[in-house]
Amino acid sequence: MNKKWYRLDTAALIFPAVMNKNWSNAFRIEATINHEVDPFTLQKAVDDLKLRFPSFYVGLYDGFFWSYLQEMEETPKVMTDFAYPLTFMSSKELKKSCIRILYYKNRIAVEFFHGITDGTGGNVYFCSLLARYLEIQFDIEIGKSPFVVNHDEPVSEEELEDSFYKYTNNYPTSRKEAKSFQLKGTKSKNDCFTLITGVVETDKLKQLSKDYNCTITVFLTAVMIESLIEMQKQSRLHHLQKHVKITIPVNLRRLYGSKTVRNFVLPVNVGVNPKKGEYSLTDLCKSITSQFDYEITPQNMASRIASNVNPQKNLLLQIAPLPIKRFVLGTVYHHSGVLTSSLNISNLGVIKLPEEMDPFVERIEFIISPQKNNINNCSVSSYKNHTYININRNIVESELERIFFSKLVELGLPVTIESN
Repeated sequence: MNKKWYRLDTAALIFPAVMNKNWSNAFRIEATINHEVDPFTLQKAVDDLKLRFPSFYVGLYDGFFWSYLQEMEETPKVMTDFAYPLTFMSSKELKKSCIRILYYKNRIAVEFFHGITDGTGGNVYFCSLLARYLEIQFDIEIGKSPFVVNHDEPVSEEELEDSFYKYTNNYPTSRKEAKSFQLKGTKSKNDCFTLITGVVETDKLKQLSKDYNCTITVFLTAVMIESLIEMQKQSRLHHLQKHVKITIPVNLRRLYGSKTVRNFVLPVNVGVNPKKGEYSLTDLCKSITSQFDYEITPQNMASRIASNVNPQKNLLLQIAPLPIKRFVLGTVYHHSGVLTSSLNISNLGVIKLPEEMDPFVERIEFIISPQKNNINNCSVSSYKNHTYININRNIVESELERIFFSKLVELGLPVTIESN
């Protein structure tokens, strides 16, 4: 039987090139439910979703010219959760499966290799898996929502498309950017990640953001930049200070109406140059809002898409063997990606489940892994009037988390701190 295979989408091409023993570029979505997980029911739910989400049930393989995704022989087996979130996904593991289905007591989690999907696509799969699990376990029928699809519906071609090719233009934007301040620290033993979670009430966070005339994403980014500026002042003389910038993944589905469940996000770096003077939190919120308003338009984002799509059409790059491609892609990523940002903040937004699911689900969280240079990364999700702000790091020091969450408390926002 010939196995179905998929080209890596435009955003995913970079990920095999930048993998290393400490970072495989994965993310995790997990839910806490009101009962102990039945692993047999969970496995049945995983099996039932295979035909509905074929691009998730794949392994990562290397060809002579490109890496590609190939249909799995069997569905992935559910496993008890282990160690800490987002342990390294090796090339050997990724050949077998690009997702992990995990459970522990009353928690269900899925960890995704970023090469198959982004946070939005992963959330659709995760919530649909959760829905199917509850349907089987309690013999109930659950309606559809933006995050839940019926497992027995046929998959559409639009859900499997590489939307980057569809919405590009002929005017690629430049990748050149000033380098950003980089955090330093003592590497954690055994390459472990330390996860700190700040839990806040969504309504209060929303009102605080409204007081500063901005969105929740802009507000949290502004507070994070303010924290990083404070840390840079402690370590660098004023004339040696660098830009402080944060990478925000932009969900392009909202701009273009795409329904793909594969990657369709682009990173936008926003920030300030501390050498220009002092910035109040109000100044930062205004500046970041203006940067978003300018950058996030269909026209400007299409030019950013073009800067990723056009190189794939280069004949020399097309005929180059995979090791050469990886070297080139890795070098470009290091200089135009990692070094131009201090860290990432990825906000999955408010997750609304069908009302039949709400009595069973207590919380939903979104976690991304730190990187070699971005040694802290932040991810945000909201469910049932609680917002979970996860800061994941691969160093011992917790100074950033202390400053950031302290600032939120000083602004009148109560924060409950949890840690793994």
